[in-house]
Amino acid sequence: MDLRPELLPPHVPPRRLAALSREIERVAELVLDGAGDEAVAAFNAATGHRYGPLDFVEYDGLRSLEEFAREAARPAWPRVPDVTRDELVEIVRRVAADPASPDCDYYLLLLAANVPHPRARDLVLGSDLGPESGADAAGRVVDALLSYRAISL
Repeated sequence: MDLRPELLPPHVPPRRLAALSREIERVAELVLDGAGDEAVAAFNAATGHRYGPLDFVEYDGLRSLEEFAREAARPAWPRVPDVTRDELVEIVRRVAADPASPDCDYYLLLLAANVPHPRARDLVLGSDLGPESGADAAGRVVDALLSYRAISL
């Protein structure tokens, strides 16, 4: 199934990736020198994200500089109000087909932003979905994501 453009990971031009990478490294140096609060705030204002100082100095434990820059260049919370169940199934199938893809994190964020389940990422990655999984398996995961209801206290 093809996804609508608003559900696809936005392309990040190499020039933008390079600029963000340089800025991430600059902010990391400032944080290490104890003067990074303003730089972190400016970076967040420019990208729409909510990174903290540790995100800059410890990113390499979780991802590469390029992955961090790509994440920062893309929307922080890609909400698509009219996303359909079939589209969500296709997104889960894409994650299952290639969990090492550079677009996988974006698809997982897209799911988290568009379903009520608070641990969408964990549910998708913890499911027994492999590249050969069909729409039925992905559909069951999506049904679980959509059926979640918070308990009101």
